[in-house]
Amino acid sequence: MGTGDQVKEPLYDLQRMKRLVISDLFCLLLLLVFLLALPGRLFVSPTSFVLEASDGQLLGAAIAADGQWRFPPSGKVPDKFGKCIIAFEDKRFYHHPGIDLLAMGRAMRQNWRAGSVVSGGSTLSMQVIRLSRRKGRTLWQKLTEVLLALRLEAGHTKAEILQLYAANAPFGSNVVGLDAAAWRYYGRSPESLSWGEMATLAVLPNSPSLVHPGKNSPQLVRKRNDLLDKMAALGMIDRETASLSKLEPLPGKPLELPRHAPHLLNRFRSEYLHSERNGNAATTRLRTSVDYTLQLRVNALLSRYHNRYRANDINNIAALVLDVQQGSVKAYAGNIFHPENRELESHVDMIRAPRSPGSTLKPLLYASMLNDGFIMPRTLIADVPTQIGGYSPQNYDLGYDGAIPADQALSRSLNIPAVKMLQQYRYPRFYEKLKQLGFSTLNRPADHYGLSLVLGGCEVTMWDLASAYMGLARSLNHFNHYGGRYNPHDYAHPDYRDKHRDTRFDRFETTPDARLDHGSVWNMFNAMEEVMRPGEEGLWEQFSSSERLAWKTGTSFGFRDAWAVGVTPKYVVCIWVGNADGEGRPGLTGIDAAAPVLFDVFRLLPSGKWFVTPKHQLKTMEVCRQSGYKAGEYCEDRVRQLVPPNADRTGLCPYHKLVFLDSEGMFRVTDQCEQPSRMQRRAWFVLPPAMEYYYRIRNSNYRPLPDFKPGCGDPGNGGVMEMIYPRNGAKVYIPLELDGSRGKVVFNASHRKAGIRVFWHIDDAYVGSTQYEHQMALSPAPGRHTMTLVDEDGERLVQVFTVLDR
Repeated sequence: MGTGDQVKEPLYDLQRMKRLVISDLFCLLLLLVFLLALPGRLFVSPTSFVLEASDGQLLGAAIAADGQWRFPPSGKVPDKFGKCIIAFEDKRFYHHPGIDLLAMGRAMRQNWRAGSVVSGGSTLSMQVIRLSRRKGRTLWQKLTEVLLALRLEAGHTKAEILQLYAANAPFGSNVVGLDAAAWRYYGRSPESLSWGEMATLAVLPNSPSLVHPGKNSPQLVRKRNDLLDKMAALGMIDRETASLSKLEPLPGKPLELPRHAPHLLNRFRSEYLHSERNGNAATTRLRTSVDYTLQLRVNALLSRYHNRYRANDINNIAALVLDVQQGSVKAYAGNIFHPENRELESHVDMIRAPRSPGSTLKPLLYASMLNDGFIMPRTLIADVPTQIGGYSPQNYDLGYDGAIPADQALSRSLNIPAVKMLQQYRYPRFYEKLKQLGFSTLNRPADHYGLSLVLGGCEVTMWDLASAYMGLARSLNHFNHYGGRYNPHDYAHPDYRDKHRDTRFDRFETTPDARLDHGSVWNMFNAMEEVMRPGEEGLWEQFSSSERLAWKTGTSFGFRDAWAVGVTPKYVVCIWVGNADGEGRPGLTGIDAAAPVLFDVFRLLPSGKWFVTPKHQLKTMEVCRQSGYKAGEYCEDRVRQLVPPNADRTGLCPYHKLVFLDSEGMFRVTDQCEQPSRMQRRAWFVLPPAMEYYYRIRNSNYRPLPDFKPGCGDPGNGGVMEMIYPRNGAKVYIPLELDGSRGKVVFNASHRKAGIRVFWHIDDAYVGSTQYEHQMALSPAPGRHTMTLVDEDGERLVQVFTVLDR
């Protein structure tokens, strides 16, 4: 071999290597283009917000942002639709790689013979690509669809491709996707459609303009029937099924979608949009924890009550049902829903609307005071006319008990004892306790609310109120599982998403510190079970035979809000009735408007057992039966009672005293008028004069202190008289009468001695005397005054008050 040939051979090899490298790079580039040909998400069009019950049934849906009814993909495609669409569009779907050469050849032949495009030959994979790209139908676009269909098949299963098609195919008008089409045309889910109905939908994406009420019906019927015959010929259905399916009617006007939980749907949509702005949004389809049947029954119940209340111009009503064990929402009716009548303002979600809670916070104050050792379950609380810094609370019935056990004050929802309790507990402490329990609408300082906090002088939402009671019930249910410790997760707000909370109790870190201890919560629920007011006896008796229930009503100032909240170990139900615009109506009270709804909702729920007594979080203590305090030295009538752990902090009974009587037991005596050897020592239950004055009226067995024996005198030198109204240092406003003259205010005092005469003086000027009933109507001039009361025994009571100028 010559030298020239030896030089040419390496040059030839080098050129060949270059060609191979270029060829490999080109193939690699083609492979890279093929792999990257599809975007991460084929379809980016906005989807409808879809809300489902826990069993998958549709609660409601909202149209997508682009005006289309386009549901998010639901997962598996119904078998009937899969068979129908494959028979109609792509019978070799499961056997080709994305393109069907036989079908394309057939289409070319048909188009050539017809002189126009009568068949496309596109596979379902190619149609998915065309739907995602939304380009014109040209030869170049067809070639692109072929390439991308191959790429689609390489990266997706046949089932996934079928899902993409079913979710994005057009079904006429503004309906996109099988789910939306089934609901818009048949009012049912795709899984429940018949063969005739599914065949009708399967032919629509090929010619979506066919579905119009009264238009193109013959063509649609022909297409559907041809498909049914084809499926019968392919053995997908039998001939009899095909014949019967042909008799089914066509869909007419698009149907309204269900609106079973419109306010929950709006809540989901607003929370989704908020998450989307923060980059955390997921799908617009939500499976909720809502019980479908219960939701519909609650809606029907509210509708019946709404029709009744409308006669009194009460326009709005809401109900919330929570599952205590799972911490989830079982029914969410934020309002009646009549969007056609704007005056009703039924679009307002009252479950999230801040409103005055009335008396519904009183049980939480009762439990807080038990928890912190301020009272025991039946501690006597004063119930007398009260004025605190110009604030004068009134009981609903405008009466007074003088003194009443704390649990009865709660069960009867008395306002004055509640204010007295809060005055003792201090409103800043209660304010912080409410914050700990999850009330999110207390946006102002504690001083802004003051003592009115416990009577509805703040705003809360149904969501927060029901959540607080649910957290307490969950905590009480779990006391055995946690060995008497507490799980902060029990107080988390309920979730309306269909994801059960983890009930494996070792999953959470527990703490010995409680927001409210188990013993206090148990006592609170027991006191709430005894709720009773005049006029409701029949209502309670009807319900009590079926299930034990802790419940509380509330009425806001001006009869603007009626509340009822009920708790069992399994459920919390919260009801609100009123007007969204805040207009008050006579008779709009918790007991009359909300409580009947509460009981009817509980009748829809399965019954269960009562709360288990948390014995490890209670202690047995000797308690004075009459006062409810720890039994003191002179308490003779004692009972052993289960009390919360901090009951030791409460004081001894202040009302039982040792008194000395003469030998006959008729008069009190001292050693100045009776020999000690002749005296009788007696323990006596003695209330302060103002409390005694009203207590005697309601408690006929109350024995007032005997008078002192004549000539013996009172060594205590006082304590026999007390001013009921106005209290010492009070500010009094005297209104004008209708004729413009100055009105009068009734001054009220009490005296231990029945029938004694009391002489009244204002600023050292005598104004009159009273006997038996110590009341006097007076009209002092504006300014500061001194009131002096002197009884016929010479006992004096001096107080000051101020009359405000108009």
